[in-house]
Amino acid sequence: MFQDEQSVSQEQSVVEDVPGEIDADPTMALERVDAWLDGLIKSLPNLVVAIIVIVLFLIAAIVVRRVILKASESRSRGNLGEVLGGFSKWVIDLFGFLIAATIVVPTLKPGDLIAGLGVSSVAIGFAFKDILQNWLAGLLLLLRQPFEIGDQIEASGFEGTVEKIETRATIVKTYDGQRAVIPNSEIYTNAVLVKTGESQRRDQYDVGIGYADDIDKACAVIKKAISSVENVDSSHDPQAFVWDLAASWVTIRARWWTDSRRGDVVMNRAGVLRAIKLALDEAKIDMPYDTKVHLIHDQTEETDGDRTSQREGWPAPAEGASPQPRYKIVEKNRAKGDEISQKETVEKPAKSKKKS
Repeated sequence: MFQDEQSVSQEQSVVEDVPGEIDADPTMALERVDAWLDGLIKSLPNLVVAIIVIVLFLIAAIVVRRVILKASESRSRGNLGEVLGGFSKWVIDLFGFLIAATIVVPTLKPGDLIAGLGVSSVAIGFAFKDILQNWLAGLLLLLRQPFEIGDQIEASGFEGTVEKIETRATIVKTYDGQRAVIPNSEIYTNAVLVKTGESQRRDQYDVGIGYADDIDKACAVIKKAISSVENVDSSHDPQAFVWDLAASWVTIRARWWTDSRRGDVVMNRAGVLRAIKLALDEAKIDMPYDTKVHLIHDQTEETDGDRTSQREGWPAPAEGASPQPRYKIVEKNRAKGDEISQKETVEKPAKSKKKS
């Protein structure tokens, strides 16, 4: 009763606002601050409960994340555990904040919040389209595992070892020590060559020998040389066979199997090529240089362009008369023209004498 009388007296003490006059009553500001403090004191229990709820949800999110990490690491899929654990943590934290908001503001309904989030998620989806696309692609890569951490792949023009699959991109360390950050959406939608998808991998190299050398002997020498290399896989027989008849040599393709790691492939190729070179030298088999023949026509010879002479580059036809060079036709036409002109000069004086 005393409080009601006090509030009534305070209301009466407040001077009414007169239109058209400038008045500044400090008691109005004090009343507004007092109302805020009263509201804060009334909602203080709700705030305490909301803070406790948020703390409990934060602790639960951390526990869930650690459980997911341990479960994934026990299956040697720690990278997947990091992504799923982080996602679960954010979902639990968001759910806790929504519940805390409904506790502080009882008139706020969770259904209205979820509906608001549903509408705003459309705008967020358009704004962060690439980020969400890369995140989903990274999650699918971790679930389906087309390649694993430590595999050597070739994707988007980069080749190297996969170091980590993050929520946005895949980290690839190239063979020359550089770091390539490839978006997950590119890797998921484009072709990826997994170099270490199998434990063994075939390598090859083309070797040229002279046309005068024995092809079968050269193939046997190359096979024996490949077999003598230490790290070449002995479960697959090496191969050597004719592949091409080039301009200056006969191409023999050599094939062998080795470990799929890049370092093993490079070192084994170096050993194989060294063994082939030494073996062919010892067997007196030639590995010729690139030889080219240039035909230069003098254009001053009497037989230049005459296909009947069967010069190099001007073969005679198998049947029928050979076409004559243009200069001979020109000379014949010129000679015919001279003969006609001489006949006309002789006939004209004879006709003139008969008329006289």
